[in-house]
Amino acid sequence: MPSISVIVPVYQAENYLEKCVESVTRQTFSDWELLLVDDGCTDDSPAICDRCAAEDSRIRVFHRKKNAGVSEARNLGLREAKGDYIAFLDVDDRFEFRALETLWSLREQSGADTVGCAHLNLAPGGAKAVELLLPAGEYDQQGIREQIVYPLLGERLRQPVFNGFIWRYLFSAEILRSARITFEGAYLEDELFLMEYFCTAKKLAVTEEPLYRYFLNPSSATHRYMKDFQKVFDRFMARKEALVKKYALEDARPQWRENSNWAGLLIAIGNEYAPDNKKSIRQRQKAVQELCRRPDMAKAIAEITPQGLSPNKQMVANLVKGGHFFILTQMYRLKNRI
Repeated sequence: MPSISVIVPVYQAENYLEKCVESVTRQTFSDWELLLVDDGCTDDSPAICDRCAAEDSRIRVFHRKKNAGVSEARNLGLREAKGDYIAFLDVDDRFEFRALETLWSLREQSGADTVGCAHLNLAPGGAKAVELLLPAGEYDQQGIREQIVYPLLGERLRQPVFNGFIWRYLFSAEILRSARITFEGAYLEDELFLMEYFCTAKKLAVTEEPLYRYFLNPSSATHRYMKDFQKVFDRFMARKEALVKKYALEDARPQWRENSNWAGLLIAIGNEYAPDNKKSIRQRQKAVQELCRRPDMAKAIAEITPQGLSPNKQMVANLVKGGHFFILTQMYRLKNRI
């Protein structure tokens, strides 16, 4: 039985896949298995997966006939994983070659059920920046709630926002299975996964060493127009509501709904003005105004005045708060060359 199962969802990744796999096979820690989940690829990815598996018996491949999305791919990996600990790796990213050894050693030294690390953000132009998970150290249950759960619950507006990146951690398979924690949806699924996991975990150890290379991809799903974003966000909020009730989080951040809705509103507005949205500019402005009139969003706008956002988001929030939708539309029209 391997110590660590590394789960990689694969979709249309023929240009990245081999380098991704190589970052696992060249690890200084050897007691791992790699699960490649072919999520209905139509390019050469399935053949590359099979070739990699033929070259290393620690690699297992699962082929899906139809694309079902990253959440289902990860869930399949979780069901099939044999390791005591779970790591996630995105197919267009890389592990540093000492990543698994460093995390495993940290876990053994600290006695923590979960460990995490910093990561390296790599921009297309070559710029690099280290992003910390948390200051190095050990965190008990209360520390985990204060540093991870509560920021994910209701601190989504002020910079820096705590990012819900699941690939910064080594997760306990026992916790995941006993709490039946899985993924759902195509957007923001990682935030809810982390929230529930860290409502259950007892001890986290963190290193400031960047062990993961995150390649910023301007063509990723988060930069493309999502036609059903509101449906996805509504489901996200319903699931978040269920977690708040299940783990008694209501009193921790009383305005978590308004905070989360404001954050979702800013994402939804950016989505509406995405360059590849086929609506006319007037239709987009109307859609944004209708969105702001929704009872949940209107309540958030009335009760919270966002402060401390990034400059662009702060400008959007101020215009929305003041009802200046024509100016907002013209700003996006220039910015995105609509």
